[in-house]
Amino acid sequence: MDAGTIHAIWTVILFLSMVGIIFWAYSKKQKTRFDEAANLIFADEEDSTSSQLKTGVEK
Repeated sequence: MDAGTIHAIWTVILFLSMVGIIFWAYSKKQKTRFDEAANLIFADEEDSTSSQLKTGVEK
């Protein structure tokens, strides 16, 4: 095998890997998991806001 063949095989492997990652990321099975992860930042704000209201002191 020469360098051109190796490069072509490597390109196909990387392309298939990228297609697989795209299908995984946009699959319906992952939607709920990604939605929960996207809202994690807001969960912290709710906790600190409620503690401020209870104690009147900022953290």
